[in-house]
Amino acid sequence: MSKLAKDSAAFKSVLHRQDYTSWHSQPPALDSSTPSVAEASTQPSPPKKKRPKTNVVYSQPADTGTGTNINTQLVYAVNHLKSTQNPMRLQDIAIVTNTPLDSDHVLLERFKAHDRIAWDPKTDLYSYKHEYNFRNKAALLTEIQRQTRKGGGISVRALKESWKEAPAAIEELEKEGEVLVTRTVKDGQLRMVFWNEIKPIEDSGGVQVEKEFNDLWHSLKVPNDVDLLRQLASEGLQVTNAEALAPKAPNTKKKGKRGGAPRQRQVRITNTHMKGEVDLSRDYVPPGK
Repeated sequence: MSKLAKDSAAFKSVLHRQDYTSWHSQPPALDSSTPSVAEASTQPSPPKKKRPKTNVVYSQPADTGTGTNINTQLVYAVNHLKSTQNPMRLQDIAIVTNTPLDSDHVLLERFKAHDRIAWDPKTDLYSYKHEYNFRNKAALLTEIQRQTRKGGGISVRALKESWKEAPAAIEELEKEGEVLVTRTVKDGQLRMVFWNEIKPIEDSGGVQVEKEFNDLWHSLKVPNDVDLLRQLASEGLQVTNAEALAPKAPNTKKKGKRGGAPRQRQVRITNTHMKGEVDLSRDYVPPGK
């Protein structure tokens, strides 16, 4: 056998012993759980995931709760106590407002020193000092009377902060004729309340005028100037003349001049060593002239 034939036979034996399983050219084994190409084409494709819509307004600051600033936490605590009508424990205020009011000594001292915070050492409860202190309609009427005698009314908003049922009580008092109320022009909301000193009683007055007289009053028309003068003349009356103006003092100032009589300037004597020998307040005239 020639050398070429031996080399060919050796190459073929090497090829038979070669393991092709690790080659990338060999296709992977089919898995029963993996669908074939035909099956994959018949199955519906999974739906695409939609992007979540984010309605974030980047120009507005995010709500970070009570924050970390001690002044912000103080405002949260005071406003919450203002919104409630009953006293609260310190721990309850800290939990509701999410502030370290019961652990931060600086915040607690500022909270106690606030001019609108009242602390009862017997019960260890905190409450808000409202501008007015009443809880029923009778006390509300007394407060309105006290303020009206001072010469002014009370804002309904301030009364509502002290007692939430104040607007309803004010409307009841208005129907009873105890108070007078002013309202906003736009929506008719209660604005100011005053005590009605003249009660609607037949003897003392204060009774609403009948509609007939109201219509007669509003039907009257003021005549124009010409007709008014004619009617006054027919009755022998005259129009009152306006008060005559006081005459002005005559202006004696002449044109072309800046002022009146010239002022005499005081002579300032500087040559004091010649005082007594020469009168320096006069013009010097040499002798012999």
